[in-house]
Amino acid sequence: MGLILWLIIGGVIGWLASMVMRTDAQQGVILNIVVGIVGAFLGGLVFTGGSINSAPLTIYSFLVSLLGAVILLAIVNLVRRGSVR
Repeated sequence: MGLILWLIIGGVIGWLASMVMRTDAQQGVILNIVVGIVGAFLGGLVFTGGSINSAPLTIYSFLVSLLGAVILLAIVNLVRRGSVR
């Protein structure tokens, strides 16, 4: 059940991050899930001082995951296009 929850929440976070960064038309469901999960990992590393805990889903962890996904998309856009957006 945990893996299915990761995929669903990762998809939602990736979708929201792609809406913020205006890359939603370029991404599909699979890429949204990948961006959400990798962004959550990145956000956890940056905002928790490098320790990754399996904390329950809270508003704080959701926002950290969303911010990590936005940062990930900004980095990808910067490398791909030369600009953040």
